[in-house]
Amino acid sequence: MIDKTFASAAEAVADIPDGASLAVGGFGLSGNPIALIEALLAQGTRDLSIVSNNCGVDDWGLGVLLNAKRIRKMTSSYVGENKEFERQFLSGELELELTPQGTLAEKLRAGGAGIAAFYTQTGVGTQVAEGGLPRRYDGQGGVAVASPRKDVRVFAPDGTEREYVLEEAIATDFALVHARRGDTHGNLVFNKSARNFNPLAAMAGRVCIAQVEELVAPGELDPDCIHLPGIYVHRIVEVGTDIEKRIERRTVSVAEALSRDIPEGA
Repeated sequence: MIDKTFASAAEAVADIPDGASLAVGGFGLSGNPIALIEALLAQGTRDLSIVSNNCGVDDWGLGVLLNAKRIRKMTSSYVGENKEFERQFLSGELELELTPQGTLAEKLRAGGAGIAAFYTQTGVGTQVAEGGLPRRYDGQGGVAVASPRKDVRVFAPDGTEREYVLEEAIATDFALVHARRGDTHGNLVFNKSARNFNPLAAMAGRVCIAQVEELVAPGELDPDCIHLPGIYVHRIVEVGTDIEKRIERRTVSVAEALSRDIPEGA
Protein backbone atom coordinates (compact mmCIF):
# COMPACT_ATOMS: atom_id res chain seq x y z
CA MET A 1 0.00 0.00 0.00
CA ILE A 2 1.15 3.56 -0.66
CA ASP A 3 2.65 5.46 2.27
CA LYS A 4 1.33 9.03 1.86
CA THR A 5 3.36 10.64 4.65
CA PHE A 6 5.58 13.69 4.17
CA ALA A 7 8.32 14.73 6.55
CA SER A 8 7.18 18.33 6.92
CA ALA A 9 4.44 20.77 6.00
CA ALA A 10 6.96 22.62 3.80
CA GLU A 11 7.61 19.48 1.73
CA ALA A 12 3.90 18.71 1.49
CA VAL A 13 3.01 22.10 -0.07
CA ALA A 14 6.24 22.65 -2.02
CA ASP A 15 4.68 22.14 -5.48
CA ILE A 16 1.67 24.44 -4.99
CA PRO A 17 2.32 27.07 -7.69
CA ASP A 18 1.41 30.72 -7.98
CA GLY A 19 -2.15 31.08 -9.22
CA ALA A 20 -3.36 27.77 -7.79
CA SER A 21 -6.89 27.22 -6.48
CA LEU A 22 -7.26 25.79 -2.97
CA ALA A 23 -10.10 24.44 -0.86
CA VAL A 24 -9.23 25.02 2.80
CA GLY A 25 -10.95 23.48 5.81
CA GLY A 26 -11.97 25.31 8.95
CA PHE A 27 -14.94 27.06 10.51
CA GLY A 28 -14.01 30.28 12.22
CA LEU A 29 -10.68 29.25 13.73
CA SER A 30 -11.76 25.67 14.42
CA GLY A 31 -9.97 23.09 12.33
CA ASN A 32 -7.68 25.51 10.49
CA PRO A 33 -4.72 23.71 8.82
CA ILE A 34 -2.38 26.38 10.18
CA ALA A 35 0.90 24.49 9.69
CA LEU A 36 0.16 24.06 5.99
CA ILE A 37 -0.99 27.67 5.66
CA GLU A 38 2.19 28.96 7.30
CA ALA A 39 4.33 26.72 5.10
CA LEU A 40 2.59 28.14 2.04
CA LEU A 41 3.24 31.64 3.36
CA ALA A 42 6.92 30.88 3.95
CA GLN A 43 7.51 29.60 0.43
CA GLY A 44 6.07 32.76 -1.09
CA THR A 45 3.20 31.32 -3.13
CA ARG A 46 0.89 34.09 -4.36
CA ASP A 47 -2.08 34.96 -6.59
CA LEU A 48 -4.14 32.25 -4.91
CA SER A 49 -7.85 31.58 -5.40
CA ILE A 50 -9.13 30.12 -2.12
CA VAL A 51 -12.42 28.47 -1.25
CA SER A 52 -13.09 28.36 2.48
CA ASN A 53 -15.96 29.12 4.83
CA ASN A 54 -14.14 32.22 6.05
CA CYS A 55 -10.73 33.90 5.83
CA GLY A 56 -9.60 33.57 9.44
CA VAL A 57 -8.73 36.70 11.40
CA ASP A 58 -6.09 39.34 10.84
CA ASP A 59 -3.21 37.32 12.31
CA TRP A 60 -4.38 33.72 12.18
CA GLY A 61 -5.63 31.12 9.74
CA LEU A 62 -5.97 32.28 6.15
CA GLY A 63 -5.62 35.82 7.47
CA VAL A 64 -1.83 35.45 7.41
CA LEU A 65 -1.92 34.84 3.65
CA LEU A 66 -4.34 37.71 3.20
CA ASN A 67 -2.14 40.12 5.15
CA ALA A 68 0.79 39.17 2.92
CA LYS A 69 -1.40 39.89 -0.13
CA ARG A 70 -1.05 36.34 -1.43
CA ILE A 71 -4.78 35.87 -2.13
CA ARG A 72 -6.36 37.06 -5.37
CA LYS A 73 -9.89 35.71 -4.80
CA MET A 74 -11.89 34.29 -1.91
CA THR A 75 -15.03 32.18 -2.21
CA SER A 76 -16.58 32.27 1.26
CA SER A 77 -19.82 32.39 3.20
CA TYR A 78 -18.67 34.58 6.10
CA VAL A 79 -16.05 37.34 6.20
CA GLY A 80 -17.05 39.45 9.19
CA GLU A 81 -14.10 39.00 11.56
CA ASN A 82 -11.25 40.27 9.39
CA LYS A 83 -10.63 44.02 9.05
CA GLU A 84 -7.89 43.59 6.46
CA PHE A 85 -10.30 41.52 4.37
CA GLU A 86 -12.77 44.39 4.43
CA ARG A 87 -10.09 46.89 3.44
CA GLN A 88 -8.76 44.83 0.54
CA PHE A 89 -12.24 44.03 -0.77
CA LEU A 90 -13.53 47.61 -0.68
CA SER A 91 -10.31 48.95 -2.21
CA GLY A 92 -10.57 46.57 -5.18
CA GLU A 93 -7.48 44.53 -4.22
CA LEU A 94 -9.44 41.33 -3.52
CA GLU A 95 -12.20 39.52 -5.40
CA LEU A 96 -14.95 37.92 -3.32
CA GLU A 97 -17.55 35.37 -4.34
CA LEU A 98 -19.94 35.45 -1.39
CA THR A 99 -21.89 32.18 -1.19
CA PRO A 100 -24.59 30.93 1.22
CA GLN A 101 -22.99 28.59 3.73
CA GLY A 102 -25.01 25.47 3.00
CA THR A 103 -24.64 26.07 -0.73
CA LEU A 104 -20.87 26.40 -0.34
CA ALA A 105 -20.74 23.10 1.55
CA GLU A 106 -22.75 21.33 -1.15
CA LYS A 107 -20.70 22.89 -3.97
CA LEU A 108 -17.55 21.38 -2.41
CA ARG A 109 -19.19 18.02 -1.76
CA ALA A 110 -20.56 17.90 -5.31
CA GLY A 111 -17.14 18.72 -6.72
CA GLY A 112 -15.66 15.79 -4.83
CA ALA A 113 -18.50 13.47 -5.86
CA GLY A 114 -18.21 14.24 -9.57
CA ILE A 115 -21.51 16.13 -9.74
CA ALA A 116 -21.23 19.12 -12.08
CA ALA A 117 -24.07 21.21 -10.67
CA PHE A 118 -27.28 21.07 -8.63
CA TYR A 119 -30.45 23.06 -8.04
CA THR A 120 -31.28 24.53 -4.62
CA GLN A 121 -33.95 26.83 -3.18
CA THR A 122 -31.34 28.84 -1.28
CA GLY A 123 -30.88 32.25 -2.88
CA VAL A 124 -34.01 32.26 -5.03
CA GLY A 125 -35.44 35.78 -5.25
CA THR A 126 -32.17 37.41 -4.17
CA GLN A 127 -29.04 38.69 -5.88
CA VAL A 128 -27.56 35.23 -5.40
CA ALA A 129 -29.84 34.12 -8.25
CA GLU A 130 -30.55 37.42 -9.98
CA GLY A 131 -26.92 38.56 -10.13
CA GLY A 132 -25.42 41.92 -9.32
CA LEU A 133 -23.58 41.05 -6.10
CA PRO A 134 -20.25 42.93 -6.06
CA ARG A 135 -17.32 40.57 -6.57
CA ARG A 136 -14.66 43.20 -7.02
CA TYR A 137 -14.76 46.96 -6.52
CA ASP A 138 -12.83 49.43 -8.65
CA GLY A 139 -11.29 51.27 -5.70
CA GLN A 140 -13.44 54.35 -6.36
CA GLY A 141 -16.67 53.07 -4.85
CA GLY A 142 -17.93 51.47 -8.06
CA VAL A 143 -18.36 47.80 -8.90
CA ALA A 144 -15.78 46.45 -11.34
CA VAL A 145 -17.04 42.84 -11.39
CA ALA A 146 -20.53 41.68 -10.39
CA SER A 147 -21.99 38.20 -10.01
CA PRO A 148 -23.87 36.86 -13.06
CA ARG A 149 -27.52 35.85 -13.25
CA LYS A 150 -28.04 32.14 -12.57
CA ASP A 151 -30.49 29.72 -14.15
CA VAL A 152 -33.75 29.33 -12.18
CA ARG A 153 -36.17 26.49 -12.86
CA VAL A 154 -39.34 25.16 -11.31
CA PHE A 155 -39.37 21.68 -9.74
CA ALA A 156 -41.88 19.84 -7.56
CA PRO A 157 -39.94 17.12 -5.69
CA ASP A 158 -42.60 16.99 -2.94
CA GLY A 159 -45.56 17.70 -5.22
CA THR A 160 -45.46 21.47 -4.70
CA GLU A 161 -43.88 23.58 -7.42
CA ARG A 162 -41.07 25.86 -6.28
CA GLU A 163 -38.24 27.75 -7.91
CA TYR A 164 -34.70 26.45 -7.63
CA VAL A 165 -31.44 28.13 -8.63
CA LEU A 166 -28.62 26.33 -10.41
CA GLU A 167 -25.30 26.20 -8.53
CA GLU A 168 -22.13 24.81 -10.08
CA ALA A 169 -19.87 22.46 -8.15
CA ILE A 170 -16.41 23.48 -6.96
CA ALA A 171 -13.24 21.49 -7.64
CA THR A 172 -9.83 22.97 -6.83
CA ASP A 173 -6.21 22.21 -7.65
CA PHE A 174 -5.32 21.49 -4.01
CA ALA A 175 -7.02 21.10 -0.64
CA LEU A 176 -5.54 21.84 2.80
CA VAL A 177 -7.21 20.22 5.82
CA HIS A 178 -6.67 19.52 9.52
CA ALA A 179 -7.58 16.27 11.31
CA ARG A 180 -7.15 14.89 14.81
CA ARG A 181 -5.83 11.50 13.72
CA GLY A 182 -4.83 9.89 10.47
CA ASP A 183 -3.00 6.81 9.24
CA THR A 184 -0.31 6.54 6.61
CA HIS A 185 -2.91 5.54 4.00
CA GLY A 186 -4.66 8.91 4.47
CA ASN A 187 -7.74 7.81 6.41
CA LEU A 188 -8.78 10.69 8.68
CA VAL A 189 -10.67 11.22 11.93
CA PHE A 190 -11.74 14.76 12.85
CA ASN A 191 -12.33 16.08 16.37
CA LYS A 192 -15.74 17.52 17.19
CA SER A 193 -16.28 20.95 15.57
CA ALA A 194 -13.16 20.57 13.42
CA ARG A 195 -15.31 18.16 11.43
CA ASN A 196 -16.86 21.11 9.64
CA PHE A 197 -15.67 22.07 6.17
CA ASN A 198 -12.56 19.89 6.39
CA PRO A 199 -14.03 16.68 4.87
CA LEU A 200 -15.79 18.68 2.13
CA ALA A 201 -12.67 20.68 1.27
CA ALA A 202 -10.67 17.45 1.14
CA MET A 203 -13.12 15.93 -1.34
CA ALA A 204 -12.99 18.97 -3.64
CA GLY A 205 -9.21 19.12 -4.02
CA ARG A 206 -7.57 17.21 -6.87
CA VAL A 207 -4.58 16.89 -4.52
CA CYS A 208 -5.54 16.84 -0.84
CA ILE A 209 -2.88 17.61 1.78
CA ALA A 210 -3.81 16.80 5.38
CA GLN A 211 -2.07 17.84 8.57
CA VAL A 212 -2.85 15.52 11.47
CA GLU A 213 -2.14 15.84 15.17
CA GLU A 214 -1.44 12.13 15.51
CA LEU A 215 -0.25 9.78 12.77
CA VAL A 216 -0.79 6.05 13.26
CA ALA A 217 -0.11 2.86 11.34
CA PRO A 218 -2.73 1.31 9.03
CA GLY A 219 -5.22 -0.75 10.99
CA GLU A 220 -5.02 1.32 14.18
CA LEU A 221 -8.09 3.38 13.29
CA ASP A 222 -11.45 1.71 13.78
CA PRO A 223 -12.85 1.47 10.22
CA ASP A 224 -16.31 2.31 11.55
CA CYS A 225 -15.02 5.59 13.03
CA ILE A 226 -13.18 6.95 9.99
CA HIS A 227 -14.75 10.22 8.86
CA LEU A 228 -12.93 10.55 5.54
CA PRO A 229 -11.48 7.59 3.63
CA GLY A 230 -7.92 7.78 2.36
CA ILE A 231 -9.06 7.69 -1.27
CA TYR A 232 -9.57 11.48 -0.97
CA VAL A 233 -6.20 12.18 0.69
CA HIS A 234 -2.92 12.24 -1.23
CA ARG A 235 -0.41 13.62 1.30
CA ILE A 236 -0.33 13.58 5.08
CA VAL A 237 1.99 15.26 7.58
CA GLU A 238 2.07 14.93 11.38
CA VAL A 239 2.08 18.26 13.27
CA GLY A 240 1.73 17.02 16.86
CA THR A 241 -0.95 17.30 19.51
CA ASP A 242 0.55 20.48 21.00
CA ILE A 243 0.00 22.55 17.85
CA GLU A 244 -1.40 25.98 18.72
CA LYS A 245 -5.16 26.39 18.46
CA ARG A 246 -6.95 29.69 18.91
CA ILE A 247 -10.45 30.74 19.89
CA GLU A 248 -12.00 33.42 17.71
CA ARG A 249 -14.15 34.98 20.43
CA ARG A 250 -13.91 33.89 24.05
CA THR A 251 -17.21 34.52 25.83
CA VAL A 252 -17.84 33.68 29.48
CA SER A 253 -20.55 34.58 31.98
CA VAL A 254 -20.00 37.43 34.44
CA ALA A 255 -19.98 34.94 37.34
CA GLU A 256 -17.39 32.79 35.62
CA ALA A 257 -15.28 35.84 34.80
CA LEU A 258 -15.33 36.99 38.41
CA SER A 259 -14.44 33.52 39.71
CA ARG A 260 -11.39 33.46 37.44
CA ASP A 261 -10.51 37.15 37.78
CA ILE A 262 -11.25 37.70 34.08
CA PRO A 263 -12.10 41.34 33.26
CA GLU A 264 -15.82 41.68 32.51
CA GLY A 265 -16.40 41.79 28.73
CA ALA A 266 -13.17 39.95 27.89
